[in-house]
Amino acid sequence: MGTRDGVTVASTVDDAHRSVRQAADSHWVDWGARLGLVARGIVYLLIGVIALQVAQGGQGEQANKEGALREIAERSWGGVLLVILAIGLAGYALWRATEALWGHRDEDDDRKRTAKRLGSAARAVFYGVFFFTTVRFILNGPSAASGGEQDQKTFVGRALELPAGQWIVGVAGATIIAGAVYIGYRGFTGKFEKRLDTSEMGRVMGPTVDVLGTVGLVARSLVFALAGYLLIRAAIDFNPDEASGLDGTLKTMAHQPFGRILLTATAFGLMAYGLYSWVEARYRQL
Repeated sequence: MGTRDGVTVASTVDDAHRSVRQAADSHWVDWGARLGLVARGIVYLLIGVIALQVAQGGQGEQANKEGALREIAERSWGGVLLVILAIGLAGYALWRATEALWGHRDEDDDRKRTAKRLGSAARAVFYGVFFFTTVRFILNGPSAASGGEQDQKTFVGRALELPAGQWIVGVAGATIIAGAVYIGYRGFTGKFEKRLDTSEMGRVMGPTVDVLGTVGLVARSLVFALAGYLLIRAAIDFNPDEASGLDGTLKTMAHQPFGRILLTATAFGLMAYGLYSWVEARYRQL
């Protein structure tokens, strides 16, 4: 009786697991992922535009996801686009969550597969939070998305107060830099093309995608590396004000020697990554 019940329970669990995996491989998740890539492209395009304005001496919106949301909301069609954006972000987060749980089965190396699943899990959390931020913004208006930079510094300040807090924040910064190096590596070597169905690209689209992917990923790598460096500085100096989110990182870049030139190039790079995200939405192999 006990064995039979155990077999029944195990069979039920296996059936449930199989059903969930089938749902993860469904067309709905596929379309959700592609809509999410479109949404990611919109956000990076807008952040790039705002960063370009900062490089030219303008103030305007914050060059981060909150600023991008406000930029959309100011348009006459902004409400509809925000809803589409929220749906896309939810789809993207769901896709990354399914990758974290059952994806990357084409990777033979167990350590690499585990690392990729952890990366997918981190993206699922990040875009899930972004989804809820967008929904709050839709329901409550711009005030719901304010204070992004200050929230970051408050979070870092609380982390520094923990036992071994400086080490925790420093390791987090080093991890971000390591991720930035990997992103830059994929950009410089063209590894990103492995995920695309290049057979359907023409003579013009292929080289264009090469440029967009390389420039976009290198720009992201530069921004993340600087953000990680600022986090390490905050840990060493025990000063949360030195930590910055995306907006603060880009503005820090603007204040360096030749900073406006560098920020202008980075802004175009972020816009290139936005366009590359749209290419992924069309050609990505899921």
